[in-house]
Amino acid sequence: MSDAKEAHAAAHPYHLVSPSPWPAMGALSAFVLAFGAVQWWHGSPPLILVAGFLLVLTTMAVWWRDVIREASIEKVHTEAVRHGLRVGMGLFIASEVMFFVAFFWAFFNSGLLVNPNVKQWPPANIAPLETWGIPFLNTLILLSSGLAVNWAHHALREGNRRDLSRGLALAVCLGALFLSLQAFEYIHSPFGFREGIYPSVFYMATGFHGFHVFVGVCFLSVNFFRSLGGAFTPRQHVGFEAAAWYWHFVDVVWLFLFVWVYWWGS
Repeated sequence: MSDAKEAHAAAHPYHLVSPSPWPAMGALSAFVLAFGAVQWWHGSPPLILVAGFLLVLTTMAVWWRDVIREASIEKVHTEAVRHGLRVGMGLFIASEVMFFVAFFWAFFNSGLLVNPNVKQWPPANIAPLETWGIPFLNTLILLSSGLAVNWAHHALREGNRRDLSRGLALAVCLGALFLSLQAFEYIHSPFGFREGIYPSVFYMATGFHGFHVFVGVCFLSVNFFRSLGGAFTPRQHVGFEAAAWYWHFVDVVWLFLFVWVYWWGS
């Protein structure tokens, strides 16, 4: 068996993954999550929604666990495989950009008075949030977290594991602080989600971004604990690169949200 594996490894630099139940489980989990969300929006209890969300998180955890094992234990992530993972992450981020393009499209469709049903922006019954309060503070926090990720990345490339862990820990804490302030902002917001086109677009765009921040915090937290275990090397750290790319994507989207939704839109 070992000879067959060695012959297979020498034939090409790619990794042929073993059969896995996680793609099917991921599809089922996404369906349960979407079905539960629709039921919740129509007034049903959020039990199916919560179940779908937990199933999605479980699928992500076990699937990525297998990917980490392939890299750290099975040693099958060759340079060609790592390149493929980078390309896949880049395409995933590009698909996420399209989500936010749709939200900005909806915002500008009303904000530029293209929609004939909108005569004023923001609507007369809406009191926009203070631009230079929590939104500006959150901007500084998120940009600082991006700098912390860069600090960790440079430390990793230099083999400085102490600063790698410090940078990741700082980025995670700043991301959690951002989410806390955004939750405070939502709780004290003067308008609700169903009070018109402005609140609907505002909460969808900023809330979807907040969900991405939450995912990014989880992503960076996993990398933090992996860094403590010595998982990354200056030459091989695709998992860290993926988290860093994702976090910088979150930063850039927030800058657009701050400028156009919080500043120009108010």
